[in-house]
Amino acid sequence: MSNDASFHMSPEEFRRWGHAVVDWVADYQRRVESLPVFSRVQPGQIRASLPAEPPQRGESFETILADVERLILPGITHWQSPNFFAYFPANNSGPSILGELLSAGLGVQGMLWATSPACTELETHVLDWMATMVGLPEKFKSTGAGGGVIQEAASSAVLCALLAARERATGLQSNECGCNGKLVAYTSTQAHSSVEKAVKIAGLGRANLRLVEVDKSFAMRPDALAQHIARDRQAGLQPCFVSATVGTTSSNGFDPLPELGRICREHGLWLHVDGAMCGTAALCPEFRHLQNGLELADSYCFNPHKWMFTNFDCDCFFVADRAALIKALSVLPEYLRNKATESGAVFDYRDWQVPLGRRFRALKLWFVIRHYGVEGLRHHIRRHVELAQEFARWVEASPDFELTAPAPLNLVCFAHRAGDDFNRQLLERLNQTGKLYLTHTILNGRYTLRLCVGQTHTEAAHVRQAWDLIQQNAQQLQP
Repeated sequence: MSNDASFHMSPEEFRRWGHAVVDWVADYQRRVESLPVFSRVQPGQIRASLPAEPPQRGESFETILADVERLILPGITHWQSPNFFAYFPANNSGPSILGELLSAGLGVQGMLWATSPACTELETHVLDWMATMVGLPEKFKSTGAGGGVIQEAASSAVLCALLAARERATGLQSNECGCNGKLVAYTSTQAHSSVEKAVKIAGLGRANLRLVEVDKSFAMRPDALAQHIARDRQAGLQPCFVSATVGTTSSNGFDPLPELGRICREHGLWLHVDGAMCGTAALCPEFRHLQNGLELADSYCFNPHKWMFTNFDCDCFFVADRAALIKALSVLPEYLRNKATESGAVFDYRDWQVPLGRRFRALKLWFVIRHYGVEGLRHHIRRHVELAQEFARWVEASPDFELTAPAPLNLVCFAHRAGDDFNRQLLERLNQTGKLYLTHTILNGRYTLRLCVGQTHTEAAHVRQAWDLIQQNAQQLQP
């Protein structure tokens, strides 16, 4: 620790230990494949290893960094392992990490254009880039009435979209007087839980969320949506919002946006589309058909922090009519008033989100896009899809396993034919090996294993090893 009476880390010390931390991260990236993917600590074990009281005197950074290795690393589930196939990818990359470092070093609070113009303008520009890169309709760009903003997650995006929909449906009266209990929202039975959380936070209430039935490919049925809307209107309720998904978390189901969009247009409902992970696939033109119908949507989001080598948090949220979003969320106290805001010539992104404060997230996204280029990003997305499709073919050819859902991209849902209890035991056994990490879901009442390919350094050998391990452990479990 510095002997300076200020207790601060000096620039020289920061330089020294900054190099040490970067070296540690670089070494971690090299060795992460050798570490057990799934953390093996027991509940409370990490806390029990920490001192009961905080230090009265500052400690050396050398000691602190050593404790990361000794105390923290055993409690890490290694999302960056090439053998991580659970949940969804949360991949990062060198340029993203360096962008995050620079963002932290600048320490920008980007709530207003005036509080750091570059923070706002780079974000606007990079989001327009992203709209072009994934083939979004022109209406989602800032050059028209719409525009994009970086949210923490798709959960934040769906909440903001719902708030905008609520205020559009009530002529801004919900903000003034609260909800009247008549507003209704719709999503599929396969949609992410963030939709349910959003209706609770926005004041619609869980009872006013309709979970619409899905077809055999786990996509929302337009006819079922229309029936729900008709019943609610007959009951004197006010439908206002539909959340569709392109690539559901459990099964990678793709809701039929053209049909859903036409229903929403007919009834004046806000259509939000969640592309969380699979939106990144649209970097490749051959996968853009999966998002056909986005021209009928009012808002759209996807997460570069899932499958585009940009560390959490970074959700790209686009609206076709930014005025609707701003009217729903804007509050302007005197202490935030300034000439730039009053001129109307700038974006103040505090009006596009729930929190006031915001970090300089656009830097890391800018770094990733510039480092890889569109060509480099497409290369990796195509490779991940190719690896997942090969895994799906192995499952289809197996006498013991079968696919439990279509596998259009990088998620494969499958199960052993021996039944649910067998698959539960198999999953636990596999994860305890430390050699890979899978998660599960329930599809059509059936316990299903999920393998999702998308980590930065996952290669063919890792997927092959995973399949061999799955088969070996299944054989050992069989009587």
